[in-house]
Amino acid sequence: MSVATRSRSSTKPLTEPRAILGPAGNRVRVSDESKRRTEALKKPQRPKVPVSQSPKSVVQTNVSVDSCCSSDSSSSNSSFKTASSRKTVKQNGVKQAKPKVASTADEVVTEISPAMSGPLKRCDWITPFSDPLYTSFHDEEWGVPVHDDRKLFELLVFSQALAELSWPTILKKREIFRKLFDDFDPSSMAQFTEKKMLSLKVDGCLLLSEAKLRAIVENAKLILKVQQEFGSFSSYCWGFVNHKPLRNAFRYVRQVPVKTPKAEVMSKDMMRRGFCCVGPTVVYSFMQVAGIVNDHLVTCFRYQECNATVKKDIKPKIEEIERLTKDAENNCLSR
Repeated sequence: MSVATRSRSSTKPLTEPRAILGPAGNRVRVSDESKRRTEALKKPQRPKVPVSQSPKSVVQTNVSVDSCCSSDSSSSNSSFKTASSRKTVKQNGVKQAKPKVASTADEVVTEISPAMSGPLKRCDWITPFSDPLYTSFHDEEWGVPVHDDRKLFELLVFSQALAELSWPTILKKREIFRKLFDDFDPSSMAQFTEKKMLSLKVDGCLLLSEAKLRAIVENAKLILKVQQEFGSFSSYCWGFVNHKPLRNAFRYVRQVPVKTPKAEVMSKDMMRRGFCCVGPTVVYSFMQVAGIVNDHLVTCFRYQECNATVKKDIKPKIEEIERLTKDAENNCLSR
């Protein structure tokens, strides 16, 4: 065969189709291309899902969000009113914008959180079975610093009455105490006669024992003398702690003492002045209830609240006490 014949036989006609790569191999030819395109146009196509309609899990776990879809993902997140959508997520250096719904969701969480926190933790001597009046007394009065003379005298009387009555019983009869004792006005109680004292009865029985009533009337007279010397009974009582409440940090009830050296010093001084029924145990109970010492357990919610009250009110009280002390000293010098 000649060279010219070989070149003519090796040259294929231009109209012969060339095989192309298809899904099933080299079986699709150019001649079938028009038919394939027609069938492809007739076949329904699956619509593309926009980013804004993507599933929640895809949007939240997408770590390769680019600039073209970041706004879509933000709008998608805004439709999910869940706690996770409120957080600002930073993944692979991309910080997602905080949706507007966060403020509304935060308010919902704030409203729910107190209920989830559970009941308040109080001192262990307050139980779910405690008298509601006693519980309120613990939550609102016990351990709060007191500087009013009448209020201090009332709490001193109650501390003395604990030898005969319990706190719940005393609190139930509190209004009766105030009525019979002329609202614990020392100047008025100092005028009580023997007949008046023996008339302090409830349902035909004396409010307290006869000896205790005599001690209370006598103490009222001595408080008037203390007021003349120190300017106020408050100034006298708070002077034993340098006008600053003592703050203990007991965790368990067994650690709380029934008396302390400070209470013994105060007790001795009061007895030296003629006060009755003011032993160290009575005096320390008085210091606790009057807020001269904070003996709430550190696990009790009132422990920090009483400390905050002290920081807020201590300065004006000290200034008032100093003023009263100076006035008393000037009165003594003028005489």
